[in-house]
Amino acid sequence: MTVSAASLEAAYRWACETELQAFKPGNVSVHSEGHGMTVEHFRQSALASAPELCRTEPCLGERIYRAIEATWDAVECNTNLGIVLLAAPLIAAGQTKRKEESLRNGLQRVLRATTIDDAAWVYRAIRLAQPGGLGEAPEHDVRIPPSIPLRDAMRLAAGRDRIAFQYTCDYTDVFDFIIPRYHSALSRWDNEGWAAVAAFSGVLARIPDSHIERKFGPRYSPWVSEKMVLIEKTLSYTARPESVLGLLRDVDADFKTCGINPGTTADLTVAGLLAVRLEAIFAGTRRG
Repeated sequence: MTVSAASLEAAYRWACETELQAFKPGNVSVHSEGHGMTVEHFRQSALASAPELCRTEPCLGERIYRAIEATWDAVECNTNLGIVLLAAPLIAAGQTKRKEESLRNGLQRVLRATTIDDAAWVYRAIRLAQPGGLGEAPEHDVRIPPSIPLRDAMRLAAGRDRIAFQYTCDYTDVFDFIIPRYHSALSRWDNEGWAAVAAFSGVLARIPDSHIERKFGPRYSPWVSEKMVLIEKTLSYTARPESVLGLLRDVDADFKTCGINPGTTADLTVAGLLAVRLEAIFAGTRRG
C-alpha cells in the first residue's frame, strides 16, 4: 500500500517546520535568523517544494529539480537544496511502498534504481541552486552532462559531501544515529523541537559539517565539535532543556560572527525528522 500524497506532503512540511523550531547554533531557526535568510524564507520554501517532491509522474531527479525550481521562484535563494536531495528518496519510498516493507528497505530500493536521467536532472538542480562552495570536480562535474547513474555520481562526491554520502550508505546517519537520538530525547522531554536539537548537536559533535568545510576547509571543525560536545553534555544533565538556552545563544553568536552555518547538519536533521514521521506512517499501514 502506497502512502498518499497528502500524507507525504504533511510529513515533509512537519519535518521542515519542526527543524525551524529547534535552536541550532549557527543555523536559521525561530530563535535566531542569519546568513541573509529568515524563517519565512524556509517556510515558503517548504510550501513551494512539497507538491513537487510528492508528484508521482516525473522521475526522482526531475522531482528534485522541480522542487528547487519552485523554491527559487518563491524565495530567490538556496534555502533547501540539501533538504530536497535527502527528502526526495524518502518520499519516493512512501510513494512506491510494498507490502510489509520498512522505510529503510524502501529507501534502499529507490536509491539502487536511480538512473543517468536522474543524475542529469539533479545536476540541473544543483546548478540552479548554486550552493555555497560549489567548485569544479575532477570528474563528473555538475556542469557536464552525466554518464553514470545518480547514486554512482553521489559516490564520487561522498568523501567531501555528507549529503552525497547518504546516497551511498542508505542514510546510515539518519537511521543509525538521528532517529534513535531523536526518540531518546523525545521520551525524556516530550518536546519535538528539543528532540531535534539533541539530534542536531549529536551529529555536529561527531561529524564535520560539509557546508562549513566547503567554505572554510577543516580549520573550524574541531572548534565547532568542541562547542557541540559542551551543548550535548549540558543537555544530558538536565530535565529542563530550556535551561540551556543561554549556552545555545552564546554558541550561536560565536558561530554567526565567524560566518559559520552548519547547513548540512541542519539538512540531515530535517531528513531524520521526515524519516521519523514516515516510519510512523509505514507502521500504521502495516497494521492496517
